[in-house]
Amino acid sequence: MQSDKNARSVMLGTMPVRKLIPKVSLPIMVSMLVQAMYNVVDSIFVSRYDPDALTAVSLAYPIQMLMVALAVGMGIGINSFISRKLGAGLHDEARRAALNGMLIEGAGTVFFILLGAIFSGAFLDFLTSDSLNNAAKIKSLGTTYLTIVTTCSCGMFMSILFERMLQSTGNTVFSMVTQITGAVINMILDPIMIYGLLGCPAMGVAGAAIATVIGQWSAMIVGFILNQKKNTELRISFKGFRIEPQILRGIVSVGAPSTVMQAIASVMNVGMNMILSSFPETGNDAVNVLNIYFKLQSFVFMPVFGLGSGLVAIIGYNFGAGLRDRVYETIKVAVGWALSILLVGMVIFLLFPSALMSLFEGENATTTMQGIGIVAMRTICLSFPLAAFGITFGNLFQAVGRGTYSLIISLCRQLLVLLPSAWLLSRLSLDAVWFAFVIAEFVSLIISVCFYRRCDRTMLKNLTPRNTEPVS
Repeated sequence: MQSDKNARSVMLGTMPVRKLIPKVSLPIMVSMLVQAMYNVVDSIFVSRYDPDALTAVSLAYPIQMLMVALAVGMGIGINSFISRKLGAGLHDEARRAALNGMLIEGAGTVFFILLGAIFSGAFLDFLTSDSLNNAAKIKSLGTTYLTIVTTCSCGMFMSILFERMLQSTGNTVFSMVTQITGAVINMILDPIMIYGLLGCPAMGVAGAAIATVIGQWSAMIVGFILNQKKNTELRISFKGFRIEPQILRGIVSVGAPSTVMQAIASVMNVGMNMILSSFPETGNDAVNVLNIYFKLQSFVFMPVFGLGSGLVAIIGYNFGAGLRDRVYETIKVAVGWALSILLVGMVIFLLFPSALMSLFEGENATTTMQGIGIVAMRTICLSFPLAAFGITFGNLFQAVGRGTYSLIISLCRQLLVLLPSAWLLSRLSLDAVWFAFVIAEFVSLIISVCFYRRCDRTMLKNLTPRNTEPVS
């Protein structure tokens, strides 16, 4: 067995924090930027193929988000559990946790295959308002897209598992390679399959879905190979494997709140679509603007989420090792990074909303959508700096096993505050609806600070070193 001193994960507890955070997080941030790029490119190709296709994909998106929520949420639980065990020097238990985590992700795959095969049409019937123009066409296109991405979801679930396993040991460059592989293949195949290039038949929305699936399966294969070849601490071997309820509970205790937290975004998306589609003359355009906003803001937030993925490993390891000062320093440096990124994003959204919206304007684009989008971008971006603290604290809570705190914050941000505020503001005007995002982020910031003070008082201040590894 490789000794602790030679294990790559030990750098999480020894390297100076200001060097460690970029070393661990930058590869994840880059890969998530590429991920954001392919999401945007996907929507651009679809919108230029047919505006109704963009609406269909937008309405199917919440269900796709639920699928991602389960995969990513449980991946966070796996990452957090493995990092804490490595920090405590329990390498064998960390390896067993990886195998039990694979079982959890496999169960998620089976669930969504059945769900998508049976209920995709019913979901689109529920999500598509009859007040939308071309409602029947939109339902048909959305059902096609959703059926493909759910029934072929194994690549997505398993690629996320391997990414999190690589991240948990600090191998974030290989995690980046995994994500970039899937994203680049998707971007290459999108125009070929949507428009019918290079001898491929034009498949429209179905082509977009198939390109996405092929990209995910490619990422899964690359992730598996890299984990087996480069991630020796967590190399997969089923020899002597057994289901361990204690490990499953440890993963799920963090993964379940994280999953619900991710899934809340899907419920929020459905609720916002219903509120926006209720405007009789602008429903289609407002729904499309919301989808475009989420695609564009991912360029700003994906790097921050990548930073957060690195934090889960860093804080989890140092918390497990009882290195209190390193935990505090990590939080301080991470808030600075997150705030800087989100301030830059706010400035871009304030100054260039028209240029951002023009990326999604096909031949049939309307001036109404452009006008709605400019107001929406400039209003919602005011919430970006507030989110820096909430996201960083949320990652801290996940890393130390207090995923419930993150769940409560997310509930308030996206359901308990956002949707009621949006509904009330919709009584005034469509332009007023967008201020609900600012209100929700402000409330979640206050709650985040309260939870951080409790976590600090009950958990962080009392930390003492639990191993003998030298710390520089």
